[in-house]
Amino acid sequence: MIGRLNHVGVATPSIEASVALYRDLLGATKAHEPFDLPAQGVRVCFVDLPNSQIELIEPLGDGSPIHGFLAKNPKGGQHHVCFEVEDILAARDALRAKGATILGTGEPRIGAHGTPIIFVHPKDMGGVLVELMETPKQGAH
Repeated sequence: MIGRLNHVGVATPSIEASVALYRDLLGATKAHEPFDLPAQGVRVCFVDLPNSQIELIEPLGDGSPIHGFLAKNPKGGQHHVCFEVEDILAARDALRAKGATILGTGEPRIGAHGTPIIFVHPKDMGGVLVELMETPKQGAH
């Protein structure tokens, strides 16, 4: 079921400050333009790495779920890890069959990459919030 690591989500009070951190301290050379994801209450910016990405997530509006995280971690921090799966519904159903809790309604929603995603509750994943993201099957268009 599990595929490659797609990205690590990092909550931040400032995408601009975090981009500067990854650029100036670690030498990251490619940060995409930030964009708003109103349906999820976040502003997002991807920083490319040689083998993955960092997804910087900043609160968008007063109802953002990231506010709670930043209240506990004012400087930001690791929010989630995202793994690729070929079939999001099959992955969801297999996880549920094994007793894992899918957050929200359990129905996939469209994530920052424009593909279906779900989140698995940290209590079932050793304390780590896990995002699963559907990626096209090899050879599919």
